[in-house]
Formats: sequence, C-alpha cells, structure tokens
Amino acid sequence: MPTKFSGTDEEKNSLNSFICLMRASDTISGEIHTSLLEKNLTISQFGILETLFHIGPMCQKELGTKILKSTANITTVLDNLEKRDLVSRIRNEKDKRYITVELTELGRKLISEIFPQHVKKIESIFKILNCDQKKSLQEICKTLGKQF
Repeated sequence: MPTKFSGTDEEKNSLNSFICLMRASDTISGEIHTSLLEKNLTISQFGILETLFHIGPMCQKELGTKILKSTANITTVLDNLEKRDLVSRIRNEKDKRYITVELTELGRKLISEIFPQHVKKIESIFKILNCDQKKSLQEICKTLGKQF
C-alpha cells in the first residue's frame, strides 16, 4: 500500500521505496525468526553463533559491531547463550576489559546442524528473484547503507 502523504513526487517516491523495503525486510525477518524459534534462538543469538562459527573467536565489542548490536544488547545476548553453554567468554589476563567470545563444543554442534537449514530457508525465500535481480538488490542495499 503506497503512502497517503501528499508531498512532492520525489518525497512520495522515497517514502514508497522505504515502505516497500521495510515490509519486505519485516516479512523475511519474520520467516527467518520463525524457523530459529524452533531451535529456541533469537536472530541476535543466531547471528553470534554464525559469526563465531565462520570467523572464529573474537572480542565482545567486535562481535557486537559485526551483528549490528549495541554493547548493552550484546552482553544480554551473550549472557543467554552462555547460560545454555553455547558460548564462553574469556577475559584477557593483561587487560580484564578485553573479553574474547568463542563457541563451546555444544555451540559449534548446534550451529553446524542448523546453518545448512538456514541457508536453504534463505535460498527458498530469494528463489523468486533471478541472479541479476539479487545482484541489483545487493548493490542497492550497499548504496543505501554506505551513505551514513
């Protein structure tokens, strides 16, 4: 549903683009979130597990930056993952402020089991687009994101 705002054509076009982008994002996020809930994971928890799985151990601050979460939010997410024995936090002996986060064996097992299903889910969502459309979408999103 397009905007009912009665501004200039450029304003309406920008608002309609934003509305379409947000609706698509919300719909896709909802689909992904539903499949993660079956594994009792939030999108943020999955993001941490997936990042550590593919990149390896890293400091808590860098991990927050990678999954676009604030320091306060990342702490809460890590607390919950740690309670489930999916990650562990290791304080640096020389600088106690520096905390490295790594997957536990249980965390590695879980993410290695669910990541292939996650990829299949995303692939099924995006199959409606051809290769050129996917590349265009990537470029558009990069252009939008790089402006800030």
